[in-house]
Amino acid sequence: MLLSNQDIRKFMRAGRIRIRPFSEAQLGQASVDLTLGNRFWFFKEKYLGRTVDLSQVDFKEANCEVKADTVALGPGQMCLGITKEKITLSSGVMGRLEGRSRYARMGLGVHITSALVQPGSDNHQVLEIVNNAPFTSLIHSGMRVSQIVFYKMLSPSTKPYAKFGKIARRQ
Repeated sequence: MLLSNQDIRKFMRAGRIRIRPFSEAQLGQASVDLTLGNRFWFFKEKYLGRTVDLSQVDFKEANCEVKADTVALGPGQMCLGITKEKITLSSGVMGRLEGRSRYARMGLGVHITSALVQPGSDNHQVLEIVNNAPFTSLIHSGMRVSQIVFYKMLSPSTKPYAKFGKIARRQ
């Protein structure tokens, strides 16, 4: 069951969804807007224009972190950004990240494939940001570039992410 704004408020009051920091202005009809933090990851120079065996090179090796309030993405360039908000979900709730249309219409893809926020998560969300526009785009800390929708599961997960997740448990 997809949650409406009323359901999201009820789940937040009951502690089944926690978003920190949170402002009522972020709550939409059936979603919560998420804002960019000031940490970004870009591919290291040595990987640009080369063939990379993804079974041999992982994210941490291929990227370097940049702390900035504004970053520029050239046409076709990708970076990772992290949300200011930390999202905590009970084991009976999952989330799905979505881009915001105002930025998508300008060529900004906010997540490529990893939209699922697992039940039992307790972390900040990493956004896979790609500039599909034919011009350089500036993105800023504090921009509401993403939104999350929530689903009530028919039964709670027996494998909550904060306990059983492998990669992003502590972000």
